[in-house]
Amino acid sequence: MKLVHACVAMTLASFSLGAAEAADYPAPKQGDFIARNFKFHTGETMPELKLHYATVGEPTGQPVLVLHGSGGSTATMLTPTFAGQLFGPGQPLDATKYFIIIPDGIGHGKSSKPSDGMKTAFPKYDYDDMVEAQYQLVTQGLGVKHLRLIIGNSMGGMQTWLWGEKYPTFADALVPMASQPTEMAARNWLLRRAMLETIRNDPGYMNGNYTTQPPMIKYAVAAFGLASAGGTLGYQTLAPTGEKADKMYDARINGPFHADANDFVYQWDASHDFNPSAALDKIVAPVLLINAADDERNPPETGVTEAAMKRVKNGKIYLIPASTETRGHSTTANAKFYSQQLADFIAATAK
Repeated sequence: MKLVHACVAMTLASFSLGAAEAADYPAPKQGDFIARNFKFHTGETMPELKLHYATVGEPTGQPVLVLHGSGGSTATMLTPTFAGQLFGPGQPLDATKYFIIIPDGIGHGKSSKPSDGMKTAFPKYDYDDMVEAQYQLVTQGLGVKHLRLIIGNSMGGMQTWLWGEKYPTFADALVPMASQPTEMAARNWLLRRAMLETIRNDPGYMNGNYTTQPPMIKYAVAAFGLASAGGTLGYQTLAPTGEKADKMYDARINGPFHADANDFVYQWDASHDFNPSAALDKIVAPVLLINAADDERNPPETGVTEAAMKRVKNGKIYLIPASTETRGHSTTANAKFYSQQLADFIAATAK
């Protein structure tokens, strides 16, 4: 296992995650895949499980699977800071050369989810279920027999680890981001559990049988987000005074909030049994783990990630240095911090 540190100076002029030069890329095409008689890890079965997806580029290109984070969707991976930095001409995942597949995970976006009508009768899914559904979409829905690359962020990064274990030879290379190949535990799970219990114990939640969204959900989500993403230097830059900190908090609480409480609880609870550590030796594809040095959910100072990576046959870590521009766990949403490292990795794993 190799540990790779950044050695390039970062611009300090901008305090946002905005991309200065987002490139144009082919318009995404939307589609739906129905997985028949889909069986969940609980033993429950759905006669029809819908997975929505978007593709960028033509099917003749080399297939690349892109996986979003918790509560996200295809839209969160089609932003100027991610797609605009990666999918354009001459960029690492140039959509004139690659066929980019971005599914909405189970319970997310336009895929099947509790708020479609089943509420808490919806099967309790986990990341293994989500990966299995993605595999069925890719192989049965799109007819792809092999992937050039899998890249995922946060939850998608955790699912990238599972792909490497469950289907070791299906992809040429793996790029998990904002994740670590260890059990969901410590601060990461403690904060998730606190957020989930706050929602569940809101009298308005009514065991998932609410008719209006429980009022505490937006406060629970804000607390989790502020505690587990943003970066120490980022917050010091953006909110260096009490007045600015109050304005930041008020903007977050008073901004638009459209999440459904049951969908949200399912999405975050799905991470509870995540633990790829026992099967890391099954991964045979080259791995580039991209994490941020100021990631609150996956702090490098614990040493657990570096220790786990020693069991990955052909793996290395690229650690994005903390700066006033990085945003903790949210840093990897902006590909400007690692596009060159990704391009080099893709070139090095070409067959």
